[in-house]
Amino acid sequence: MPSSHIALKMKLKTLLITLFFLIFQLVFLAPLHAQTKSQSTALQKQTQSPDSLLPFLNPKRLFLRSERALIINVADGEILLDRKKDVQQPIASITKLMTAMVVIDANLQASEVIHIKRADRDRLRGSGSRLSYGTQMTRADLLKITLAGSDNRAAAALGRTYPGGHKAIVAAMNKKAKALGLNHTVFKDVSGLRSGNVSTASDLALLVDAAKSYAQIQTMTTIKHDHVTDLRKGWKVEFRNTNRLMQNKKWDISLSKTGYIADSGHCLVMQVTMDDRTLTIVLLNSWGKLSKYGDANRIRKWLHRADQQAKKAAKASKEQAAKVSIFVDALN
Repeated sequence: MPSSHIALKMKLKTLLITLFFLIFQLVFLAPLHAQTKSQSTALQKQTQSPDSLLPFLNPKRLFLRSERALIINVADGEILLDRKKDVQQPIASITKLMTAMVVIDANLQASEVIHIKRADRDRLRGSGSRLSYGTQMTRADLLKITLAGSDNRAAAALGRTYPGGHKAIVAAMNKKAKALGLNHTVFKDVSGLRSGNVSTASDLALLVDAAKSYAQIQTMTTIKHDHVTDLRKGWKVEFRNTNRLMQNKKWDISLSKTGYIADSGHCLVMQVTMDDRTLTIVLLNSWGKLSKYGDANRIRKWLHRADQQAKKAAKASKEQAAKVSIFVDALN
């Protein structure tokens, strides 16, 4: 075959391959690029992992009643949703996660019996408690009902019996916050009743990660229904987890804490597993008592839909790559 014919054939093959890849980009990559542009500027600046959901997420299509929200993929730190994540606000009983950490850090005797006293009552907001004055309970049980049941009187008793009392434990909480890099977090009491207990969604995501490293906290915050024992007469004091999603089989929750005072609105922090991803979810200042749960369920559906789209796109890309390979082989 003349050399001119061989050269012409090579040029034609190169042209066909180039044309094929141009069509592939227009048909398959252009829509993906358009979806990516719908993300906020802050999210676009992130370095995306190969299995990132970001190209398939449209924050504008997610309606939430929580004023502040943050979703982070724990595996790579990728932010999937950011709504005012760095705005400081009161955090109510989310505070109790830090209370529990410093109590555990102090290596105090878990079996020590602690008496509930009038000094433990909530003088600030008059909140109730399952623990009457005179109740005798182990420190371990007080920790359990503080975390799962969010009992303020139990938290106060833990603070009162900490070495040095309330002043010392609050100082320890703020010291630990600084060590963890929670630069916009301040604690004023152990229960979260004071509006001076403030943080941001970003800091709370770090707090959740730190709390997750404590097996006791992980276990106690995910109790669905349990009891603690008043040792005076062996009475059982029953309680349910304050996070209603713990009763929902659709959720796989490995750490959880709720919070509410008027100044904070309804708050919820969780670490969950969803579609083989471990996620930290922070919802702050939700306007209704049940709205944070509605928001969480909307987020779950939003993320699941994106996961299905990502898997569909990955499958299509794999199939197209196989077709390209066959086409190139045929030209050769």
